[in-house]
Amino acid sequence: MYDPRSMKAEEFICHEEIEETLAYAQAHKNDRALITSIIEKARELKGLSHREASVLLACEEDDLNEQVCQLAEQIKLDFYGNRIVMFAPLYLSNYCVNGCLYCPYHAKNKHIPRKKLTQEEVRAEVIALQDMGHKRLAIEAGEDPVNNPIEYILDCIKTIYSIHHKNGDIRRVNVNIAATTVENYRKLKEAGIGTYILFQETYHKESYEHLHPTGPKHNYAYHTEAMDRAMEGGIDDVGLGVLFGLELYRYEFAGLLMHAEHLEAVHGVGPHTISVPRVKHADDIDPGAFDNSISDDIFTKIIACIRVAVPYTGMIISTRESEAVRAKALRMGISQISGGSRTSVGGYTEEERPHDTEQFDVSDQRTLDEVVKWLMDSGFIPSFCTACYREGRTGDRFMQLCKSRQILNCCHPNALMTLQEYLEDYASPETKAVGEKLIAAELEKIPNDKVRKLTIEHLAAIKEGSRDFRF
Repeated sequence: MYDPRSMKAEEFICHEEIEETLAYAQAHKNDRALITSIIEKARELKGLSHREASVLLACEEDDLNEQVCQLAEQIKLDFYGNRIVMFAPLYLSNYCVNGCLYCPYHAKNKHIPRKKLTQEEVRAEVIALQDMGHKRLAIEAGEDPVNNPIEYILDCIKTIYSIHHKNGDIRRVNVNIAATTVENYRKLKEAGIGTYILFQETYHKESYEHLHPTGPKHNYAYHTEAMDRAMEGGIDDVGLGVLFGLELYRYEFAGLLMHAEHLEAVHGVGPHTISVPRVKHADDIDPGAFDNSISDDIFTKIIACIRVAVPYTGMIISTRESEAVRAKALRMGISQISGGSRTSVGGYTEEERPHDTEQFDVSDQRTLDEVVKWLMDSGFIPSFCTACYREGRTGDRFMQLCKSRQILNCCHPNALMTLQEYLEDYASPETKAVGEKLIAAELEKIPNDKVRKLTIEHLAAIKEGSRDFRF
């Protein structure tokens, strides 16, 4: 029985409800009147149910699909403006006891060298990331209670926040580690993390158990109910995601939206972010072994449909995707991207990109500076802002501001100020020239005279050497 308020995984991610939803969407994929009415509802910026959004995903009417894509772009602008938040992943350890069939870190893979960063190596990686210009990290580690206990993760977070190198600071650490206990989530909260991120991989229970044959991750319910434990532990920003290509994408899409509905129903706060990774080639992993892979066109349509269904959420795309796919995805509602990423343990301190400990192949291998310039040339503001987290605008407080679209009043000037920091400290001359023009043009768009005047004063102070202003 489907119940979004239930705390049991198989009731808030109900297989029968998903099957009925997919049948309903298939039956109405050419129902122009119904699809038009759903699009009109989405224009109200209140979101859509998993069933309504599934109809849009199934739609075969080209003109209506185009309307959905245009609406997705507009909704992203309405909620988040033309800002794109920048981050980088930091891989701490690839020791893992799980047997996930799609991940090269699986316990039986004997090809991959196992590595775990010492605190001194963490420090070196963080300085390398600071020297690029990054302010926000997502730390990653395999599940291994001996090699990667929660105490190790907490030590790494403490180290990361302690490093002040030249004008570099990591101001926000998001955490992507395995499902754990309420007590451990409480420890992560006390350590000052930003968002707790956990990908479901697949919401199809039978497929999930097949893909996770051994290790603690095999427990579908424990994994799927992790966000509820995280919120019970005081973490008020959580990030969802599935690994598209493992199961039929329409099933995953419905399950993902049901999970978002569950978080809203139980906690009053939906997912802070939704990520959309796809299965990619890696050591010991051939994406062709999974017969549910999706085309670029379907992939970007999924992104557009998530954006109109969950308008308030941040949407993340990684360097798994090529420059061309990321360019298209940015127009469909993506609000966060990584830049200059390395997916290997200790990869940032290596002059040449190492491949022997990569979790997946990186398709977009441009430097952070190249990505920043590309974004600006494309009409976006690269933002290194972490103000909401540090000003206590998290959880329901962030969502209230986001849903009322008041968050733009803070985020737009904050983005310009953090971009100015980047231009002063890290940018190439070409990137700096483009950025200065962009900031000058964007200042004119700040509607509040007092905020605009203060932003101009802060920008001048940044050029003189001051740092870390925020609204």
